Amino acid sequence: MRHFGHISPTAREGLFFREPRAFTAESPARMLSVALGATLYSPATRPSLADDVLKQAARGVVSMVLCLEDSIDDAEVTDAEANLIRQFAALAARDAASGPAGRSPGDATGTADAADADIPLLFIRVREPAQITDLVRRLGDSVRMLSGFVLPKFTEERGSHFLEALAEAEAACGRRLFAMPVLESPELLHLETRGDILQGIARSVDKYRDRVLALRLGVTDFCSAYGLRRAPDMTAYDVHIVASVIADVVNVLGRADGTGFTITGPVWEYFRRQERMFKPQLRRSPFLEGSAEELRTALIEHDLDGLLREIELDRANGLLGKTCIHPSHVAPVHALSVVSHEEFTDAQDILSPERGGGGVLRSAYTNKMNEVKPHRAWAERTLQRAEVFGVAREDVGFVDLLAACLTN
Repeated sequence: MRHFGHISPTAREGLFFREPRAFTAESPARMLSVALGATLYSPATRPSLADDVLKQAARGVVSMVLCLEDSIDDAEVTDAEANLIRQFAALAARDAASGPAGRSPGDATGTADAADADIPLLFIRVREPAQITDLVRRLGDSVRMLSGFVLPKFTEERGSHFLEALAEAEAACGRRLFAMPVLESPELLHLETRGDILQGIARSVDKYRDRVLALRLGVTDFCSAYGLRRAPDMTAYDVHIVASVIADVVNVLGRADGTGFTITGPVWEYFRRQERMFKPQLRRSPFLEGSAEELRTALIEHDLDGLLREIELDRANGLLGKTCIHPSHVAPVHALSVVSHEEFTDAQDILSPERGGGGVLRSAYTNKMNEVKPHRAWAERTLQRAEVFGVAREDVGFVDLLAACLTN
């Protein structure tokens, strides 16, 4: 699979200075943690789940979470587990019939439809540790379609049981399985316990560093603890009590000194039911001839302006990727994840071997100072993002990338 693999090779060539690299579920963890992008959640109760997964893959989704926790009723858990076993078996059969692993039909034919799309990275969000070992046993051979588990309400005490179960399941099935802990407990939000909770989480995830793919933020739970809900014109960073938690999580767990982890952006709760109404507006919009303002107006009208601002603030605050609960959120997340030509040029200049001793240089775009030592960590992270999301051509911006995602 690859980001933007659902659009034609000709379209990609016109958009990218360097195209996104292909990857598989077996790629290095460092690459996969960056490649997660917009991780789309779906309730595990959906009877057409296997078809839904393939349909979303054909639209550009590369990671999904099939949820057994908050998205379903307590009384539905048993049936949802059974449904997952059936749906994974269906996906495994479809994968076996489609040919060699890692093949991307979109590269050969120009488009990929739901019948032949690459299957995304799939994770199951469980409620209790015992579900991990039980589900892996029940999945049988179709466990090869599973990339790992999402671990809710993660703290040191609770999380250790989840991570031990993951290690046990991995040994039983002989397959690498990743964990994505969700940081959402009230103890993490409360000021008097936050420091200790963060230190405990750091100890837990460091012990299983090779298997912790990313840390996810449960901002909806944070808001719930104080009876809050942000409006569609507000980002998570406008809710100060939430923003303070995000800052502390990044401070402790997102450092660029080799001890940190990928931390993903919080969920955006708002969407329009008539998402397809946006596509004709894009096709006939004057932005295709260079007017970004028309698209910006359309985005505001479709309740996406707040989402765009939050994605930008996510990256500015050290987060990468985003939890998504609606397919219409995927394209904006991915379009804003592409590295601009200017960013790429700056990063390459900073990391040039001849700059190993440090110093300051004027950017190739002659609009900023690049200070080699302080900006090195930023440059390294930028090139990691460029590897999986690609580098846009010099004259290509977010508008062009989003249009390509939505009109192909």
